[in-house]
Amino acid sequence: MTPMMRQYMEVKGRNPGSLLFFRLGDFYEMFDEDARIASKELDIALTTRDRSSDPNAERMPMCGVPYHSVEPYIARLIAKGYKVALCEQLEDPMSVKGIVDRDVVRVITPGTLMESSMLDESRPNYLCAVYLSKDGSEVCFADLSTGEISLTKFPESDMRQIENELASYHPAEALLFGDCDKTNQIADYLKTRLNCFVNMGSEVDELFKESSAETALLSYLASTQKVDISHFTAIRDNNEIPCMEMDLNTIYNMELIGSLRTSEKKGSLLGVLDKTKTSMGRRLIRSWILRPLLSVVQIKRRNTAVGEIKSATVARGELIINLRNISDIERLIGKIAYGNAGCRDLKALSSSLQILPDITSLLKPMTSAALRECAAMDLLPDVFDLINKTIKDNPPFSVREGGFIKEGFDPEVDRLRNLLNNREQALLDIEAKERDRTGKKLKIGYNRVFGQYIEIPRSASEDVPDDYIRKQTLANCERFITQELKELETELLSAKDNLSALEYKLFEELSAKIASQAKRVQQTAKSIAELDVLCCFAEVAVLNNYCMPEVDTSDIIEITDGRHPVVELMQEGSLFVPNDTYLDCNSSRTAIITGPNMAGKSTYMRQTALIVLMAQIGAFVPARSAKIGIVDRVFTRIGASDDLSAGKSTFMVEMTEVADILTCATKNSLLILDEIGRGTSTYDGMSIARAVIEFCADKKKLGAKTMFSTHYHELTVIEGEVDGVKNYNISAKKRGDDIIFLRKIVPGPTDDSYGIEVAGLAGVPESVIKRAKAVLTELEGKQGDGSSACFSCDSKQKNRPLASQLSLTDINNNEVIEILNKTVLDTLTPLEALSLLYELKKKLQ
Repeated sequence: MTPMMRQYMEVKGRNPGSLLFFRLGDFYEMFDEDARIASKELDIALTTRDRSSDPNAERMPMCGVPYHSVEPYIARLIAKGYKVALCEQLEDPMSVKGIVDRDVVRVITPGTLMESSMLDESRPNYLCAVYLSKDGSEVCFADLSTGEISLTKFPESDMRQIENELASYHPAEALLFGDCDKTNQIADYLKTRLNCFVNMGSEVDELFKESSAETALLSYLASTQKVDISHFTAIRDNNEIPCMEMDLNTIYNMELIGSLRTSEKKGSLLGVLDKTKTSMGRRLIRSWILRPLLSVVQIKRRNTAVGEIKSATVARGELIINLRNISDIERLIGKIAYGNAGCRDLKALSSSLQILPDITSLLKPMTSAALRECAAMDLLPDVFDLINKTIKDNPPFSVREGGFIKEGFDPEVDRLRNLLNNREQALLDIEAKERDRTGKKLKIGYNRVFGQYIEIPRSASEDVPDDYIRKQTLANCERFITQELKELETELLSAKDNLSALEYKLFEELSAKIASQAKRVQQTAKSIAELDVLCCFAEVAVLNNYCMPEVDTSDIIEITDGRHPVVELMQEGSLFVPNDTYLDCNSSRTAIITGPNMAGKSTYMRQTALIVLMAQIGAFVPARSAKIGIVDRVFTRIGASDDLSAGKSTFMVEMTEVADILTCATKNSLLILDEIGRGTSTYDGMSIARAVIEFCADKKKLGAKTMFSTHYHELTVIEGEVDGVKNYNISAKKRGDDIIFLRKIVPGPTDDSYGIEVAGLAGVPESVIKRAKAVLTELEGKQGDGSSACFSCDSKQKNRPLASQLSLTDINNNEVIEILNKTVLDTLTPLEALSLLYELKKKLQ
């Protein structure tokens, strides 16, 4: 091998799991299999290079990208699930003979991104470590860009709890070790449900022998980033902060952070509530939505602050204007501590700090505990002064080329800058000085061979000072140099490089001083983020007419004129119809909700759950009034979907979710169950639905607050048979073939599903609608004749045999009878009769 390729192979051997970006001059080059992968994924040209000095040897594939615009290429590879190892030149190629020393300075992975161009400002970028053992489990989360780190411990290895914790953080990358290799459940969940990059197996276990998720995670960061990571805050113990546990189905079905249809923020609860003005606030409100509180004290702390800001109209407006001008302090200090910040980042930090006194002065009249804490935030005046007296306004982008240190900060910088800016004047000063000293007509000139020189006419060149050194003799003149001129020339040639190096050194010293105050800056950033979210909640409450909920430890959910926060804003051309809700753990544990399709059953149930969640994150709620007893968990079973890749039908997915709910729910939970049992035959489905209702309503088995929507009207008889069950329906009016949805919840069961009318509204062909009505009339007639028993679990019918379920064959038999009744046999030709016979036989088959 050539020396360079030998060096490449050595570095590649130490980083086998990464695509190696090998710095050669102005390019990062990739070779061999790395080059093939990068060429395909990045759509760049694949070339070849000599693998060794042997001209007959096989040529090596290679490709490359410019070093000055490498970030977009790395971002694309990271998004496709690759790791990238950056191998840099550790020496100046101009001062080294032979091969420049190179090594990997950083391994970039999905969970270790620091570049703003690769990060979403509105969401954290978590790296997590999952440690499983027979004695318990730990899950640790860290965001390298902000220095946030938290830990959750589980006394037992409960996979559901671990999955729910992962769902609330949604990490970009995960490290699995300990007993994780004994089961694929966590790895599969991270990959398939959370689209997370997973590291596991012997490589991870060999690297991390620690029995702690926290130490393993920090070890991984230290080994991949190869820089000081001391900017991490004190670890937050999630076990000390009681939060509602939510599974991924609830997050998804309730459209908390993304809509079901597009997965975008618009159309979700986050889309309605997020009016924050800072990146820090946008990340925090997302975290609050995914981790509702269980502490009444903490909820009221937020509620009181929101109410106070809501009432202070002028102060709220000024706070919002000030917050709009604050940069992402949290990630700025992360970049500074990490060592990849520029002087513009420092100026952005100082500009943000300059606004803080105005914010705290607006908060001083506030009396709520949360706002008093925000008013007492550290204004960081020393950090502001340090940056402001060092860095110029509007500094250049690059810190390597200088030009950003303020005048008067450093005498040597001022001298060198003055020298560069007044180069000609410095030479003229020496020229004037030498004329006075020698009394001769001389001038200072320059050429590429001799550099600067003093030129004297031949006639006056004999009597020159002793310190004049002759450099060149021409026909009409002599050229000399002095020590002073030589030193000036040397200084002029090196002044630009010296100035750039000195400014960069001063910048590094400044960055180190600011990084040493990272904990203080992070604490201030947290105060700003919390204030931003509280102002946001207040602004949304004003805009959308929300009320402050009364939150307590009772088991009652009582909502007056509740509205769906998303649907009411998405509706166009009509007003949203508000509805009341009352649930408790005694006489109103279970609400069976019937009514037509499209009438709003799912909307009504979801709005109840969303109002509860909003109350427990400390926000105001869309209602005239609301009393919310703390709910430990919200479970949802909504919609029809399959998981064919896992071999699960729609009904199997439905039953799996129901099983999880009935297993994990407690009497303090809120259950939202939509159309249980519709994925199988009628009697099977009704049987399962009734059994689920009875289980949820039974205090000895569960007794949780439950909202259960169904089209099985036969289930409404449960109200009189099972304690704690109440019937409700969404009213609708039928005028001829038209149906009007009133969208009002009223007590009692419904009288019809209006399914055929809804099918007509959906655009089903008229001929199909007419046929459906005919079949329905016939079926209802059979039921009225007693030929088909109505499903009921009424005690009076326990001894009655259940009629067979109507099958497709029965429908075909009815069609055959209809055809025969309409056929006039006397007019049929033999050929027509034979054709009719074949048709009837085909239908019966």
